[in-house]
This record gives sequence, C-alpha cells and structure tokens, in this order.
Amino acid sequence: MTDPATLTDARPGTGFAVRLAQSRAEIEAAQRLRYAVFVEELGGDGPMVDHAARLERDRFDPFFDHLILTPEDAPGEVVGVYRLLRSDAAARAGQFYSEDEYDLDPLKRSGRRLLELGRSCLHPDHRGGAALYALWQGLADYVFAHRIEILFGVASFHGTDVARLAAPLSLLHHRHLAPEPLRVRARQFQPMDLLPEATLDRRAAMLQVPALIKSYLRMGGFVGEGAFVDHAFNTTDVCLVMDTARLDGSASARYTKGRL
Repeated sequence: MTDPATLTDARPGTGFAVRLAQSRAEIEAAQRLRYAVFVEELGGDGPMVDHAARLERDRFDPFFDHLILTPEDAPGEVVGVYRLLRSDAAARAGQFYSEDEYDLDPLKRSGRRLLELGRSCLHPDHRGGAALYALWQGLADYVFAHRIEILFGVASFHGTDVARLAAPLSLLHHRHLAPEPLRVRARQFQPMDLLPEATLDRRAAMLQVPALIKSYLRMGGFVGEGAFVDHAFNTTDVCLVMDTARLDGSASARYTKGRL
C-alpha cells in the first residue's frame, strides 16, 4: 500500500476529503459503492461479485491502491472511488487488469512510468461538480508523487448494443484515436469506425459519450483502437490513454495545479 502521506486529505473549498484506503473496512466501503453503481445501477456482474454482502470485487483488488472520496462532514461515508495500479504492483498481480481486453505492449515497451486507472465511480448524489474536482485533485497528487508519465484504463459505455453506440464510437475513432506509439488494440476486436466521419453529427454523438470519457478527452487523452464488448459487465469498453507530456495545459491545470 502506498504511504498515505503522498496524498493530502481535505480538499479546501470542495467539502470533500480524498485519501488512500488503509483498512479492509475502507476497501469494502469502496467495493460497496462499486456494487451500487456497477451492479445495481448498470447491471454488471462477475465471478467474484458478492451479492449477499453487496460488494463488487475481483482478484485484482489486493494489488490496487484504492483512492476514496468522503464528505468532510461524514468521513466514514465513501462517495467516490478510483482504483490505481502501478507497474510494480501489476507485476505482482501477473498483469494489468485491462490486459484481458487490450494489448498493452505499446505502453509497456515505452519504458515510461505507467499507471492503470479503473473502477472510477461517484455516488449519484455527488456526481459532477466539487466531488469530481476533489477526486481528480487526489489523483493528480498521486500521479505527481509517483512521477507517472502515462495513465490508461478502460472506460465504459452502458450496454452492449454496438449499433446504438455507432455514432459516439465512430466519433472517438475518427477524432480521438491515440498516436501510433501509444495505440493499444482491443483483443476481441470490435471496430469503432462504424460510420463515416462526414456523416456524423458531432455534437449529437458527443452527447452520448459518458462524462468521464469526455473529461479525459478535454485534458488531451486518446482512445485505443477498437472497443471491447463486455457482456458479463453489460458494458462496451474503450481504452483511454493519457500522456502527461501531451496534456492540454489549460484543462489539466485546474486539477493538477500546473505540476504535470
């Protein structure tokens, strides 16, 4: 587990605090929020999901750092979560979580410091605004403390009907495809270039893109080649890649205080 001193706790002006989970109880609180969002709200499932205890978990949880968001006036209540996996922890786990879905060789060959992001979610009462801002500030502190150079991870559209997602997937492919040196590729390859770029209503297509993906794109993130349809989790996944050397300065400075 990462030294909690690498993160400040309270986020002034937000009403929230961010820290790394330091106990089994805190990790289970994170898994309980994940269950509420990914299982109850979005219809996901998996071999290690504990429906009796209402915990969404998997074999990778012991290897991840768990970044948790709590209200300052209710410090025992977890309302936001990020899972964070550095290369050394991935080696102990035997792989990165997203390697089941994407060929990550371009990133692993880069020789740069990698961080995998996953299971990001917020309680419905705290989505957007100050909560997301505080959570991303905590993530920025972690990235700075560990000198991370490339962030990546799968992000999801709800549902597995690719035809319904043709417009937003095509928009991501045509306008936000990662440069070749960072272009990871889906293993069970679902093409994303389903519609010609000239036929897209870009504004309408972007409205279908989940808010988290849009936030990464605004900061200068890219998507890998191809989507992965996860029937067990009831999602269609894309792999997001962010190179800290390429981040949009004005967009990222809001969260990073200009340190990345």
